Amino acid sequence: MKVHETTIRARYEETDRMGVVYYSKYLVWFEVARTEFFRAGGISYAELENEGIRLMVVDARCSYKAPVSYDDLITVKTRILSAKNTSFIFGYEIHSSGRLVSTGETAHVFTNEQWKPIKIPEKVKRIISV
Repeated sequence: MKVHETTIRARYEETDRMGVVYYSKYLVWFEVARTEFFRAGGISYAELENEGIRLMVVDARCSYKAPVSYDDLITVKTRILSAKNTSFIFGYEIHSSGRLVSTGETAHVFTNEQWKPIKIPEKVKRIISV
């Protein structure tokens, strides 16, 4: 199972009044990590969109284990958990200072420009093969 790591530094604007990263920002970090997962495999989201392919998020989950604060360096470990004909699931682990701070999943469906499900393109299958 291929794992891709993306490093991000928590920005001040991502924190809440309590001084910790606001819960919804973890989903943004998931998005950054999956974009970099594809880029590392030689495909960009922009390339897919230019070909009329859309990658719709149909489910998102996040579990919080420990807080992340401003300027903390995090590593998002991204992997494909499962794949079917038109969909797949990403799994994420966020680590900071040697500790697991969050886990999550996002489920995606490939569609055309009319939002109709399509088979996963062959070039994407090579990247997400589990």
